[in-house]
Amino acid sequence: MVKLRLKRCGRKQRAVYRIVAIDVRSRREGRALRKVGFYDPIKNQTYLNVPVILYFLEKGAQPTGTVHDISKKAGVFMELPLNHQPKFN
Repeated sequence: MVKLRLKRCGRKQRAVYRIVAIDVRSRREGRALRKVGFYDPIKNQTYLNVPVILYFLEKGAQPTGTVHDISKKAGVFMELPLNHQPKFN
């Protein structure tokens, strides 16, 4: 199964994160299938490749909690058809 999750980059105390599509069994720093975005919590910057994210969501990828919140704030789920929106608690 594929997940959309954060991959840590940057240096000590200055973390930035790549949002990647990655296999569930891979570790956090493992090889990603595709880089789909970028998140900097210090500068509060976000870049999302929305068409690629929508592609993975339609194929059944599950976002983690943090990626779901970032995507929701950016309005990614508004572009999904209603029957494809993930059920997330």
